[in-house]
Amino acid sequence: MIEKLIYMNGYGLFVWLSFAISFFACALVYYKTYKTLKKYEKAFAKDLHKLSESQRKKVLEKSKVANQVFASYNKSI
Repeated sequence: MIEKLIYMNGYGLFVWLSFAISFFACALVYYKTYKTLKKYEKAFAKDLHKLSESQRKKVLEKSKVANQVFASYNKSI
């Protein structure tokens, strides 16, 4: 029974190889995207720290995304 699933009438090699390649490609895209996001968050947090306290407060009040980035960046420090 399990052999039929693995071999798939001789096409198993191609099917399982395509699954592995697809999984690897998705994992690679996820990793690159995550790495780029963290780079941009770090740059944004640095720019936010350069602002004065009143300007920073205005930016954080106006933008939910900025508030989340700032909060997550401070947790990772």
